[in-house]
Amino acid sequence: MGIDRCRRGSASLPRRRGPAGGLCRSAAVALALGLTAGPALAADAKAGRQQATVCQPCHGLDGVGRNPTVPNIAGESELYLIKQLKAFRSGERRHAQMSIIAKGLADKDIANLAAWYAAIEFSVKMPE
Repeated sequence: MGIDRCRRGSASLPRRRGPAGGLCRSAAVALALGLTAGPALAADAKAGRQQATVCQPCHGLDGVGRNPTVPNIAGESELYLIKQLKAFRSGERRHAQMSIIAKGLADKDIANLAAWYAAIEFSVKMPE
């Protein structure tokens, strides 16, 4: 398999010829790893909003942490939220409350919660 060039603006990026069908290497890797938006489209943000009542005491329904030790998750990347919730569920990441809560979440619940919190929009105002 030879390497061709994939153009983006004026930059050239390596592209493999062959089974990847001429996709840029990064796109082929994303497809192989399942990092495309496909699974995220199956998530239901409205269902996630209903399920977020469990998260509400600490993260709020709006995704803004209720005390300084709780992270804000509003507008966070859907992929990041899914990865972290699965890490809590599996024990790869540990936290007294999150590990217990995440153990009871199915993959669909995690996807729905991630879709809800990722869909929240916020704005930032810089000080003058």
